[in-house]
Amino acid sequence: MKREVFTTGAPWEDKVGYCRAVKIGNTIEISGTAPVRNGETAGETAYEQAKVCLEIIEETLNRAGAKLENVVRTRMFVTDISKWEEFGRAHGEYFGQIKPATTMVEVSALIDPKMMIEIEATAILES
Repeated sequence: MKREVFTTGAPWEDKVGYCRAVKIGNTIEISGTAPVRNGETAGETAYEQAKVCLEIIEETLNRAGAKLENVVRTRMFVTDISKWEEFGRAHGEYFGQIKPATTMVEVSALIDPKMMIEIEATAILES
């Protein structure tokens, strides 16, 4: 099966050995997506950071020939679960009608202390 990789040029991609997304067949796996724009953490609030992550995920899906409607699973890794409503509000704005399976878990830290959230996604294209 053909394997396509989608990169963003983030410095961590080469250092860690990963890409933003991998598409094999009709499945697209999107790596943990942090709220980073132009090499800097973007967004001051939990809500804003979640929106940035979701914007990047949507952009990546589009590059891979998919849409938000193709997402079947998301995973949110957050550094402060007490802000779940802010994270959830942003997620709901993107996925409220789609309703993918999702998980939100608190983690002790992300790669940059300013980051409050990182989101993964799985999408499946129609055959």
